[in-house]
Amino acid sequence: MKVRDTAPTSRVMVVAIMVSMVAFLDGTVINLALPAMQHDLGGGLALQQWVVDGYLLAMVAMVLPGGSVSDLLGRVSVMRIGLLAFGVGSMLAATAPSAGILITGRVIQGLGAAFLVPGSLALINSAFDGAHQSAAIGSWTGWTGTAFALGPLLGGLTVDFLTWRWIYVLSAIPMVIGFALTFWMCPMPGPSEYARIDVAGALLSAFGLTATVFALIESQRRGWFDPVVTGSMVSGITALVAFVASQRRSSHPLVPLRLFAIRNFAGANLATAFIYGGLAVGSLVISLFAQEVAGYSATAAGLATLPIPIMSFLFARRVGRTAARIGPRIFLMTGPLLGGIGLLLIRPSGHGFNFVTQLLPGMTLLATGLVATVTPLISVALSSVEPAHSGIASAINNAVSRLASLIAVACMGLIAAGTLTDSSFVRLMQVSAVLFFIGAVICGVTVTRPEAAAEPVACDVAALCRDRLGAQPALSSRS
Repeated sequence: MKVRDTAPTSRVMVVAIMVSMVAFLDGTVINLALPAMQHDLGGGLALQQWVVDGYLLAMVAMVLPGGSVSDLLGRVSVMRIGLLAFGVGSMLAATAPSAGILITGRVIQGLGAAFLVPGSLALINSAFDGAHQSAAIGSWTGWTGTAFALGPLLGGLTVDFLTWRWIYVLSAIPMVIGFALTFWMCPMPGPSEYARIDVAGALLSAFGLTATVFALIESQRRGWFDPVVTGSMVSGITALVAFVASQRRSSHPLVPLRLFAIRNFAGANLATAFIYGGLAVGSLVISLFAQEVAGYSATAAGLATLPIPIMSFLFARRVGRTAARIGPRIFLMTGPLLGGIGLLLIRPSGHGFNFVTQLLPGMTLLATGLVATVTPLISVALSSVEPAHSGIASAINNAVSRLASLIAVACMGLIAAGTLTDSSFVRLMQVSAVLFFIGAVICGVTVTRPEAAAEPVACDVAALCRDRLGAQPALSSRS
């Protein structure tokens, strides 16, 4: 059968699944390739931080205005821009002769990826309706969930049997195919004449985050009293304060601050910041330490992450249903506690870093804690607002988790004193665990059970929270 003979809705599904899977994979395979990148290009821990944070920084800068941009320019047009940007960034990273070019490629990838997952869901929403839409999102969820489960292992195998550059080469191929297929899709809604973009807010947030993250990472090399570092930190904080002020005055704010007056919404997002900050540091340092210090292969390090997707696949939906029936508070208190204890159990001894006794038990307990936490936490954040605001609530929660990861990774070098050793590894894991514990306390203090059972969050909205680290939230069967 020729592509042109394929049903229009099937073409939409092929494009949506293909581009989302690649974006999902990119978030899970890179950690395992960082040691190989650093070995080839140099740059030490700072390079590894920038490879992660360059991507996150671009995504955080665009994830909130992305919806307005799609409405203004049209969904298919923005999807093509995202595909082109991700593909160009992938090829730039794959052929990077220096650390600077690699980081530039990652930033371009992040800009493109910011539109891919939300854009793919927007395409599905436009092409399907009713029960067909639920079935389509179910298929999308199944394929992207598989990408999350296989990502770390595929990344390890690619690094060990090819090179780290092939991760970017292989990710560019489906983007080229997806771009071509967009010209055979059924007609989609065009640009909206009512779309508005908070340009000032977008610029202030992007500059503020970039300057602040630059100061946090470069302070390890330049020192805090370097004029460049000091100037970046001061200007970054000033811009972020101005961003908050602008959101109060804007008629079309990126972040409607009034939503944070809702107790459950504010509490869930504050807890999200601490928990995902701890998860970002913990998962990254485990991947780096296992390879650079303990001498594990990238494939073995990838195998160590499998408890998280396995536990998520087996229990996430059950946890979501139980939390909806008895209330989320008990899960949101015990889940982060279990995750934090799991992180504390992962520690080397003077005789090495045994996979079975010193790594796997802690990873399994961490996976258990994440499964108990993620679905209830996202459900509280999204169901605490009116259905009309669920889309922006999802975007805010997604941005909060990425921002927390961004800042946490930027601070990792400061905590490790610039070098990853047995002692700095333990210190980083302790900090990660403390962030989990703080998240548990926040949930216990702020989250309350709704007076009436909350309606299931639409799966297309909840799915916007899935392309991030950790166990993946279960999605309702309703659209």
